[in-house]
Amino acid sequence: MENSYDLLILGGGPAGLAAGMYGARARMKTAIIEKGRPGGQAATTEELENYPGFGPGTTGPGLTQAMADHAESFGAEFIKDTIVSLELTNNPKKITGKKGEYFAKAVIFALGAEPRLLNVEGEGKFRGKGVSYCATCDADLFEELDVAVVGSGDAAIEEAEYLTKFAETVTMIVIHEEGKVDANQVSAERAFKSPRLKWIWNSTVKKINGDGIVESLTLKNIKSGEESQLPVNGVFIYIGTVPKTELVKGVLDLTPHGYVFTDEKMATNVEGVFAAGDIRDKYLRQVVTAASDGSIAAVAAERYIHDRELWDREVLKAEKPVVVVYYNPTDMEGTEKAGLVDRFIEENPDRFSLVKVDATRNELVKTRYQIKEEELPLVQLFVNGEVTAAINQINIENLKALLS
Repeated sequence: MENSYDLLILGGGPAGLAAGMYGARARMKTAIIEKGRPGGQAATTEELENYPGFGPGTTGPGLTQAMADHAESFGAEFIKDTIVSLELTNNPKKITGKKGEYFAKAVIFALGAEPRLLNVEGEGKFRGKGVSYCATCDADLFEELDVAVVGSGDAAIEEAEYLTKFAETVTMIVIHEEGKVDANQVSAERAFKSPRLKWIWNSTVKKINGDGIVESLTLKNIKSGEESQLPVNGVFIYIGTVPKTELVKGVLDLTPHGYVFTDEKMATNVEGVFAAGDIRDKYLRQVVTAASDGSIAAVAAERYIHDRELWDREVLKAEKPVVVVYYNPTDMEGTEKAGLVDRFIEENPDRFSLVKVDATRNELVKTRYQIKEEELPLVQLFVNGEVTAAINQINIENLKALLS
């Protein structure tokens, strides 16, 4: 089948790049689909000094390009396309883009997130005309001009410091009371000491004003209710992100805020589909956690593909009935009971095949057949790929009844 892969990764940010590297290194045919340049939001962050092992001087574009090169060196393929539809419950899974159709045994969603909008008058009108969400992209356009930064998290503080290299003045507009920000302590302390940063506290932006380009902001003090005008030539907005999950609504389980639910192995509610990075429901959204997510997702995907192919070959497509024994290797008594099945099958080699499954490790089978560890050891009889009988009280009499 044309455009057929073991692993398809949707999104080329740090999560997708890490997944691509791990997937290709595991000898899976791996491709990363990205509509633009690899790097995601990290590629728009000029100063990136909190990635382990990389200190001051590290840039987002530099780090993510190194990640992309690393993935490509192991054989990961990069496809430039925009995804328009998905079919995730089939095998193989089908991904349709504007340029073609792609098929995969497993899929990792690493689509990331996009800036949250202020949703105030003038924001859309002046986007690209003084309203920006990326200092790295646009800072040089405001050289020796006055700008404002809305927000107080890590991204807002870091990008504001970057802007001070270009702008005449940089004013932070913070909704919290004086001295309180949402950024990490190191960044906050450095920002407070910066002579190039000004602060307006207890305030929100009510309106963005201008004639063709941004000329001022209408601010509202949330304590007094008073409004004021701040003359600026540009405003950079950093008030959080929104996950890019439009494609998977109604398919994958999402949080009320739109993030994808996963387990610790990055698996979603759809078999063979994983999610990694900022698209996922988690505590911390940073480059380092995105890379971790992507690595875990790729390893879990490789395990899923292996387990599925083995299960299909030895159980679902077997020519004769298959006796499957699910066991817990740490349960000695249960393991001994499972041994009775071995002896029984040895006496009937022409009638049955035997497959043993460590149900504490095989997530695919455990989830698909709802195997509960407290019910182990468990025996199931498969005929033509379907479960026809099962017992969890293993003895010779029950085995004879099961297999008669």
